[in-house]
Amino acid sequence: MTAARPRRPQTRGGVKTRREVPSPYADAPRLVIGLQPVREAIRAHGKRLGAVLVERGHGDSAARLDALARFASDQGVAEVRRVERRELDAVALGGMHQGALAWAPALRLLGVEELLAPPDLLVLALDGIQDPQNFGAAIRSAVALGATSVVWPEHAAAPLTPATFRASAGAIEHARLGRVPSLVRFVDDATATGAAVVGLTTDADRPLQEVDLAGRLVLVIGSEHDGIGRAVRRRCTSLAHLTLRGPVESLNASAAAAVALSIAGIQRMKS
Repeated sequence: MTAARPRRPQTRGGVKTRREVPSPYADAPRLVIGLQPVREAIRAHGKRLGAVLVERGHGDSAARLDALARFASDQGVAEVRRVERRELDAVALGGMHQGALAWAPALRLLGVEELLAPPDLLVLALDGIQDPQNFGAAIRSAVALGATSVVWPEHAAAPLTPATFRASAGAIEHARLGRVPSLVRFVDDATATGAAVVGLTTDADRPLQEVDLAGRLVLVIGSEHDGIGRAVRRRCTSLAHLTLRGPVESLNASAAAAVALSIAGIQRMKS
């Protein structure tokens, strides 16, 4: 495996991205780095992984790295290699790999019909979330708290990069994902199926607890600085705020997603 030299960041949808080392595996083009992300990639994809590279363990990390290599072999990964840290550094290009990386299949992005198909629809829609850490953490919240999918627009959104996969702590491997051409159009399509579309805004009159969240639902969360875009906001069937009892005025997107999905989950269990 040959490592490419790091290049200057490019921009995609207004977000800085970095060049990645090309995958040597045609059916596994996606780089996953970090212990937990690699573990979840193994759990989700098993023998479909192109390879798992694990650092030859030293010190406190040796037992965890040995266990990860055994887990990969037990799950049928054809190529599990123990390598020196410098090889991982060359492939990760500065990413925090924690001694492990994998080449995984491309993430499957669903079409609108599939995204809206579940009868117990609970979509987390992210509008303008451009920070990969926030984006990945929001995906983790969605997977942990039972969202049927995570949806975001193809423009002005964080890219799907190893940083996003790592921020989700591997949860992205289990998520149902949709990158849609227009979030406005997706909201219109969801409303046409009878779904409620609830946007979280700090200036809304009602707290989220007072909104009916028990039926088919799309929860829309905007960025901490700009909030939900005007066009999407106009199409929400309800606007609500999170009740914050401390001195801060807002939460970042991933924290807001976790709180909102928890409130929705409580209502849905009761109903």
